[in-house]
Amino acid sequence: MSEQNVGMTKTTPQQVIIATLAGLFAPLLAIFLVIQLVLGIQSGHSNKVTADTSDTAVIERIKPVGEVKVVDANAPKVEKSGEEVFNAVCTACHTPGALGAPKYGNKGDWGPRIAQGYQTLIKHAIEGIRQMPARGGDAELSDTEMARAVAYMANSAGAKFTAPEPAAAPAPAAAAAPADAAKK
Repeated sequence: MSEQNVGMTKTTPQQVIIATLAGLFAPLLAIFLVIQLVLGIQSGHSNKVTADTSDTAVIERIKPVGEVKVVDANAPKVEKSGEEVFNAVCTACHTPGALGAPKYGNKGDWGPRIAQGYQTLIKHAIEGIRQMPARGGDAELSDTEMARAVAYMANSAGAKFTAPEPAAAPAPAAAAAPADAAKK
């Protein structure tokens, strides 16, 4: 057998203490983080359930998916302004510029389109162009409402288009005719 002395390095008490603390640091940190996670999850839950919050939550969960709107077919149609049509139909694509739609108020996007002319823009809005559906996807919009919406959006980008004016109410004109006949 060989007579080699293998020398062990001597460890000082300071090294033992540092090694013990370093070995305990990782598990203690993990335990601390798990406790913080559990406390954070528990704080997000509300134990205070009142009748008002309970009723509101139930109503929100059981509300209908759609609504039925009953409209008299013989009622006169109230035409919307360009801004109303834009807010109801056009804003979904023209505010963020979805699918290449010109952004509302962006002169760079609207410049080449304005150069095509007002009538061309109205035609494209009514018939649809590229990814834009006819009438912006709302088949109930009239040609006049579409023209107003086009003028509203193009004018926001610097055009000087004149939107169609609302049609005069026929009822007062019809009432004025018999009054004129009675005077004669």
